[in-house]
Amino acid sequence: MLRCFAPVTNINSRLLILGSLPGVASLEKAQYYGHPRNQFWRLMSDIIGEDIESAAYPERLEGLLRHHIGLWDVIGTAKRQGSLDSNIKEVSPNPLGDLIGKLPNLKALAFNGQKAAQLGIKELQKIGAKLPYYILPSSSPAHAVAYDVKKAAWIKLQEIISN
Repeated sequence: MLRCFAPVTNINSRLLILGSLPGVASLEKAQYYGHPRNQFWRLMSDIIGEDIESAAYPERLEGLLRHHIGLWDVIGTAKRQGSLDSNIKEVSPNPLGDLIGKLPNLKALAFNGQKAAQLGIKELQKIGAKLPYYILPSSSPAHAVAYDVKKAAWIKLQEIISN
């Protein structure tokens, strides 16, 4: 049984980015988006206008929080062979409603990939959450889309964190 990481948020979080479940490389490093080819940190650097991609992991997280961005996963625990979302089984969701209730400045959610969106939207409907959300192309190297295409979708998040 695989387990997600603790949420990275603070009271000032305006945007919560939700992935599905950390992959093998991320779990081994105990870091969100720890696979070296995952484009998450590059995308975030472009969005916030600060190079956090080349920073040490704790500074990456601090950079996100400074820009009012939080991280978590929609899946609390699950079974999975390898890192592909299509292999996820026996899902136990995270209590999104509990976390959302602790974030008074939260303005929107962003789902990193289709699996996160599929499961996350289902949970939001269960709790009756009315927050706007974005479904973004996965930052994973398994989602073989050009970086510029991903960036064009992700860059829309700037308006949430800047307002």
